[in-house]
Amino acid sequence: MKMTFDDKGAVGVLRVEETRIDASVAIAFKDRFRDLTERGSGPVVLDLCGVEFLDSSGLGAVVAARKLLGAGRVLELAGLTPAVDKVMTLTRMGSVFPIHADLAAALASHAAPAKAGP
Repeated sequence: MKMTFDDKGAVGVLRVEETRIDASVAIAFKDRFRDLTERGSGPVVLDLCGVEFLDSSGLGAVVAARKLLGAGRVLELAGLTPAVDKVMTLTRMGSVFPIHADLAAALASHAAPAKAGP
């Protein structure tokens, strides 16, 4: 399972470099997710901008990944393609995950507000 992880300040960004998260890669997805995120302590944004297909096994793997982060860490989703967005909407995953339009929006939600001048 091709995935990359980058630290963006206090936020970890995990980008899925595959077009599908389905039954054939669900276990590999969870294993790779755990390997890439186990040393961090802050929130993780899962960038799905390249994922064109997500089935029920893939959805289960994403939910399991959330649990792998442990208590106190948040998994956020970003860059949902129309097909993946449809799955998330139909299953009401917006109540489980913070979902952002794209990676920039996800990172902006973690940016420190500018301090007002004197």
